[in-house]
Amino acid sequence: MSWIRSIRARLMLGATLVLIIFVAGAGAAVQRAHADSVLAGRHAQLQSTVYLLLAAAELDTRGVLVMPPSFPEPRLSLPGSGLYARIAGTPGHKAWKEAWQSPSAVGIDPPFLREVDVGQWRNSVVAAGGQTYLATAYGVNWAVGTQAVPLMFFVLEDKADLDREIAIFDTTLWTWLGGAAVLLLASQTLLLGWGLAPLRRVAGEIRAIESGDQSEVKGRYPAEIELLTSNLNTLIKQERLRQTRYREASSFLAHSLKTPLAVLRTALTEPARLPGVVDQQVAHMDDIIQYQLGRAAASGSSRFVPRLLLLPVVQRIRDSLLKVHADKDLHFVIDCPPDLAWRIDNGDALELFGNLMDNACKWTRQRVAVSVQRQADTLHIRVDDDGPGFGHGEGDAQDMLQIHVRGDEQVPGHGVGLAIVKDLVTSHDGELALADSPLGGARIDIVLRAA
Repeated sequence: MSWIRSIRARLMLGATLVLIIFVAGAGAAVQRAHADSVLAGRHAQLQSTVYLLLAAAELDTRGVLVMPPSFPEPRLSLPGSGLYARIAGTPGHKAWKEAWQSPSAVGIDPPFLREVDVGQWRNSVVAAGGQTYLATAYGVNWAVGTQAVPLMFFVLEDKADLDREIAIFDTTLWTWLGGAAVLLLASQTLLLGWGLAPLRRVAGEIRAIESGDQSEVKGRYPAEIELLTSNLNTLIKQERLRQTRYREASSFLAHSLKTPLAVLRTALTEPARLPGVVDQQVAHMDDIIQYQLGRAAASGSSRFVPRLLLLPVVQRIRDSLLKVHADKDLHFVIDCPPDLAWRIDNGDALELFGNLMDNACKWTRQRVAVSVQRQADTLHIRVDDDGPGFGHGEGDAQDMLQIHVRGDEQVPGHGVGLAIVKDLVTSHDGELALADSPLGGARIDIVLRAA
């Protein structure tokens, strides 16, 4: 039953069953309605024949029934024509024994009805001798002088003609319904093929991605599928970015650790310097490892990350930095709405604000200002300090964004903070700019866009 896993097969099976049930139900209803209509029409014709007989019948003064030799309905005069008539009194009345039968009933004993109430119509279907007949009867009180003679008019018609008419209609009906069903199924198959074509194209592109023939879903698709393909491309890019980051981190980490390891190896020949060199190089190696792990963990897209309140993150980092830099008597100014939330991983937020604010604290004299604001679909982050600024250091401002590049070798650190910030901003499709601050020091502006 693996075929049932196909959406196309499911839709075709469901649509075919619904169509069969509908056609069968509609056909049966139309067939029944037609049969009832034709039957009612035939009984109406038989009632017209009764009226014809009423118009032609005469009773003489003795109460004897007198009928004309011919009738407007020729079948009543033609023996074995299939239309038969009888006029008789009620059972027990002398007119019952002297009943009149149409010439068409000569040599035949049709199964006429036995009795009918005066003033009432009686329609039915009767059978006798292997044949079926339509029967209609009507009773009247016929006035003869001062007396009322009860008479009953009976008409029979062979049902074979009715059956043939119904059979012809049924054959035509089911032929056309069957043809319409086949046409609808063919149209349905074409429509399903057209409607599901985008899904087949997506499946083909995914197979091409798996085989390495293309890097992402490139086709244009209907609105119902476009969100799926967009998110799929985001996941593909995110996974490839993650793989690239881990691959680059492993490669760069191995390359970066060569120098500290070589220094440690050289220090083994100088026991007096060994403790200091080990302490220094271990700290350096730890810094390199932390940076590479943080860089590799940056996932890039934040589309599937829940919203994070930013003010508590900034306040947490501020409280920690006030303890670390207690000797500077720092003064923080934080401008961030308490309800401002953004789609960013908690670790990324701590890394981003932590490095920005820690870098400002290292360089500032006393004042650090942090502003976090949302404008439409962008998040604006600004950090100012009253330190020497980028123009007073030993390196160019843009060089500060490179790993291990530091503005002043006398300031503690290894020059990886702004490099991590730049990498995180890039991975979140943002922009970073360095400028001079109105406070007299450095200003870092960051703009992140909503995923």
